[in-house]
Amino acid sequence: MYAETTSVAMVGAEPRPVRIEVHVGKPKDRFTLVGLPDTAVREAKDRVRAAIISTGRDFPHRLVTVNLSPANLPKAGSDYDLPIALGVLAAVGDLPKSAIRVVAAGELSLDGSVRRSRTAIGAALLASLYGLPCVVADDDAGIAARVPGADVYPVTNLAEAIAVVSGSLPPRGPGDFDPESDVVWEDMADVRGQPVARRALEIAAAGSHHLLMVGSPGGGKTMLARRLPGILPPLTDDQAVEVACLWAAADRPRRFSNAPPFRAPHHSASAASIVGGGHGHPVPGELSLAHNGVLFLDELGEFPPHLLNALRQPLEEGTVTIARRGSAVTFPARAQVIAASNPCPCGFRGDRTRGCRCTESALERYRRRLSGPFLDRFDIRVFVGSPEADSLLGPPGESSSDVRRRVVTARHAQHERGVINGHMLRVDLDRQPLEGGAHQLLHRGVEAGILTGRGADRVRRVARTIADLTGSDLVAEEHVAEALAYRSGL
Repeated sequence: MYAETTSVAMVGAEPRPVRIEVHVGKPKDRFTLVGLPDTAVREAKDRVRAAIISTGRDFPHRLVTVNLSPANLPKAGSDYDLPIALGVLAAVGDLPKSAIRVVAAGELSLDGSVRRSRTAIGAALLASLYGLPCVVADDDAGIAARVPGADVYPVTNLAEAIAVVSGSLPPRGPGDFDPESDVVWEDMADVRGQPVARRALEIAAAGSHHLLMVGSPGGGKTMLARRLPGILPPLTDDQAVEVACLWAAADRPRRFSNAPPFRAPHHSASAASIVGGGHGHPVPGELSLAHNGVLFLDELGEFPPHLLNALRQPLEEGTVTIARRGSAVTFPARAQVIAASNPCPCGFRGDRTRGCRCTESALERYRRRLSGPFLDRFDIRVFVGSPEADSLLGPPGESSSDVRRRVVTARHAQHERGVINGHMLRVDLDRQPLEGGAHQLLHRGVEAGILTGRGADRVRRVARTIADLTGSDLVAEEHVAEALAYRSGL
């Protein structure tokens, strides 16, 4: 007696189908599970047995063999419990074999309850692709139902799952679930003064540019960075699904949201936790969890130099590849990096109110922690000084909603051209017209050695964003001049 159904494994952020093959053989009370399972998967046999009995059905006192195919794909976690139970019931004839043509994921409790699964979003994507029903825990149904084209059947226990595959329960769509409230970000109106830093943050948001803020403690660098997501355009549903898959691959809880993710790892975090990796199955790091959103590196000078240098290639390419013996996994990592740093160890170099107490040797050691090639990845660099009393005690600044409107308008112009300015390649830049004066100004910067070839490209990207914010189709001299000021200001 044989039956099969389908589940899912996350390889990187990509859902891969796993065929659950169940064979019930001669009388012999034995349950064997094969197909490169980890410890949690191997323990499924005890959970499945207890759940089936708790549902009021007999577990076969026979040789039960379950194969998770393909056998060369590592399987991890407890998400295969539900499809294994359905396969066993179909193999012994308690369910029609045609009824279990579903994609299922969920952990079973001993009483037959179905608990949430980290791969529910992957199951919904596969179900939509193959045109099959998707059976997941009720707690996972809200996020799974947001996948376009997925017929989602939420269940609270194994008995309901049996009813679903028997055709007794209807699917539910996104409208059947309570709306999920998005994150409420802090408002830009709270930032008093700092017009240059506010302008730099708006340009960074409009073009998805990496931004470095340097200044003394208390100037507002962290305050500004934490308000960046509130002025970014919301994610499209496709982008939100991609982010949800990355968080699922990392086994991190996240409700389905169109709000851009915001991650702020501590400077003591390991390279694997930020870039990605880990033992066994590679998992996404903070850089990938911030995909389509913001990675904030506060106290940049405190991060180990080897970790910052490990970010250089992912920031340039927008992906992270984690290699293991015999395999490699690639994670999307198109995050916008915002960094904040003190100008020196004491923090007051260049401050208008307090003098720097650092020695030259201490300054040199501090500078060496930030390599030139890493700093070169930042399109915009701005000094954030101590705010003046009149600004600090003055009226609120412009609100996030007003800034966001300009950012969204600028992004719309970029979408019309087919690429976000911060992601432009040289071929994209060559298509952008430069006014005569703008071209001459850029040429002088390269001739004087102020700009490298990469630096010139970054200035052109920022200038294109400034032009978009003004509604100009042409990149003018004043746009390049402002972009150069942000490039050479530190």
